[in-house]
Amino acid sequence: MAGVLDSVNQRTQMVGQNRLELLMFRLRGRQIYGINVFKVREVLPCPKLSSIPNSRQVVRGVSHVRGETIPIIDLSMAIGLLPIPQENLATSFVIITEYNRKTQGFLVSGVERIMNMNWEDIVPPPSGAGKDVYLTAVTRIDDKLVEIIDVEKVLAEVSPLGEDVTEHLVTRGSEREQGTLPILVVDDSSVARRQIERCLTAIGLEVVVRNDGKQALDYLKEITADGSKAEDHLSMVISDVEMPEMDGYTLVTRIRENQSLRDVHVMLHTSLSGVFNQAMVKKVGANDFMAKFSADELAERVMEILDQA
Repeated sequence: MAGVLDSVNQRTQMVGQNRLELLMFRLRGRQIYGINVFKVREVLPCPKLSSIPNSRQVVRGVSHVRGETIPIIDLSMAIGLLPIPQENLATSFVIITEYNRKTQGFLVSGVERIMNMNWEDIVPPPSGAGKDVYLTAVTRIDDKLVEIIDVEKVLAEVSPLGEDVTEHLVTRGSEREQGTLPILVVDDSSVARRQIERCLTAIGLEVVVRNDGKQALDYLKEITADGSKAEDHLSMVISDVEMPEMDGYTLVTRIRENQSLRDVHVMLHTSLSGVFNQAMVKKVGANDFMAKFSADELAERVMEILDQA
């Protein structure tokens, strides 16, 4: 267990190399699940939980961790499995994470180990898995399937974020000059794609979506194959950072290396809030970044960027 905690503290070392460290854990049964260590603050044995009146059943309680009161979500229950039995809490663990500007703990049955991996070895879930599946990607480690949880989908159901743009920004968007080129949105989470697309269309913008960095790069090369520039087709690119096959940092690097793509405006839009590395954003050449998810903040920032172009 000490080795796991030590590795968590080194979580930023793989950023920008299309690599990640994957924390593997179990819920119920033998299936192994994964979460990017970059979003993990710490892993600890399940602390004492205090119940919250009228809370969702999936929230097993709150715990006081290093002076902060943190909700503890039963991750097994959140993805549609049976809850972790009360009598097993003493041998369970909590993974403290930071997503979308919030801190929460995920209750899991056991923590396995951390693997250093390449994003190219992590692929989207099978197309036949269905739209309601709680997976954002899968990989194989030691001939075992590891399922990577779509945490944004889990949190959107447990603690929904406001997805609607306020009326004054909708009005401001409608008053802007028409004819703005589409925005390319790149995100592996279906929930995040929906949130961003809904936000941008509310202010009158056209959106093109792709599910990961590789798909986005292929699309960019396709639309510029005639010798045109990316900015002839798109007003900007908004990309997640963590994605299978090619992460957002690598996507930006590839864009800046390509003569036809290099001048397009790129915003990194990520749930990596508390540990977000601004130096890495500048290193790879992104123009801007924003932590997920505030519909008003995103709408306002995008309109500012377009008005300055």
